[in-house]
Amino acid sequence: MKIEYNNLYTHFIFTTLHRLPVIVEKHRERIEKYITGIVNNNNSHLYAIYANPEHVHFLASRSPKLSEEMLASIVAESSQRFINQNKLCDNQFAWQESASAFSVSKSDIDRVCKYILNQPEHHRKVSFAEEYEEFIRFYQKTLKPSKKH
Repeated sequence: MKIEYNNLYTHFIFTTLHRLPVIVEKHRERIEKYITGIVNNNNSHLYAIYANPEHVHFLASRSPKLSEEMLASIVAESSQRFINQNKLCDNQFAWQESASAFSVSKSDIDRVCKYILNQPEHHRKVSFAEEYEEFIRFYQKTLKPSKKH
């Protein structure tokens, strides 16, 4: 069946291998533009992206033909190859084997975009490790099944 309309918004977080801070500021925008192109070339739309030294956040509305895992794999493989071919890191660049994907409601798009674009300020107060643990606690709490009485 063909899907005519969809609301498939996903907040992705990719982490560099061993959480090493290898994405340097002078190449940040080039990496962000490349990832934006990958997403857009896969019938999806990227709303916001920010590449921190050891992780990248981006919000995308994805094509219903792509699962979160498929889109994440396409972005990871292609961007890793691009970063290495263009020598945008001092050593061989790699993403961790897994990424995170969190669904976002249409009403939260603006809030999530502001959060992503405000990463430099946010990480002056909160480390990536603290931020990530907070995400996991929040989503585990909201995903627990309700108890039947």
